[in-house]
Amino acid sequence: MSDLKSQFCEACQADAPKVTDEELAEFMKQLPDWAVISEQVSEHHVLQLKRVFKFKNFKTAWEFGEKLMHLAESEGHHPGIFVEWGKVTVTWWSHSIKGLHKNDFIMAVKTDELFQ
Repeated sequence: MSDLKSQFCEACQADAPKVTDEELAEFMKQLPDWAVISEQVSEHHVLQLKRVFKFKNFKTAWEFGEKLMHLAESEGHHPGIFVEWGKVTVTWWSHSIKGLHKNDFIMAVKTDELFQ
């Protein structure tokens, strides 16, 4: 399985393949701080990647959220971002396929790099 750090998002249409169980297990090895969750979205349960990033105050959390917004815009793939005092919760999933695509894992790795 290839290194996610060196990859970029590709256009994702409604017929794009969701990650397989094998790909999911392999990609998660590169994302030890992320969790796979199942959230209710409309009438579907959707697998998502989720991580909570900790900060010393609201300002630094907000600044991270802003940097993530710019990264998302540059890649054309957008997460859920919830900013609170001292933390930012990020969720990645592909709306068009109602689940996880390779793009989500690429962006999770890039989010980790942005945090470091």
